Amino acid sequence: QVQLVESGGGSVQSGGSLRLSCAAAAGYTYTMAWFRQAPGKEREGVAAIDQKGRTSAADSVKGRFTISQDNPGNTVYLQMNSLKPEDTAMYYCAASRFWFRDIPLRPTDYTYWGQGIQVTVSS
Repeated sequence: QVQLVESGGGSVQSGGSLRLSCAAAAGYTYTMAWFRQAPGKEREGVAAIDQKGRTSAADSVKGRFTISQDNPGNTVYLQMNSLKPEDTAMYYCAASRFWFRDIPLRPTDYTYWGQGIQVTVSS
């Protein structure tokens, strides 16, 4: 059973930056992703990366957020720049054992989930 542990969340003012980290343990993962969920809203995909380094990202974060990895399949990062109040949410790391032709940002495509970490952006 893969275990995912997130770190790096917190509070920042609008325009600031944060870097989230996610470490995977006790299993094999091929594709890893970040999702977020704001109160009263559905969970949405933010960005994803596979072991070959292919990535996908939501339109709302393109040009501001960057997903990267160390030791593919084990550690993934989300560098968040130019943060906006609407980026405020609980951020979740997710992982799948599978290769995808088009790297998905749908929650249902990911099997393993972290506990989540809060990101709060104040105006």
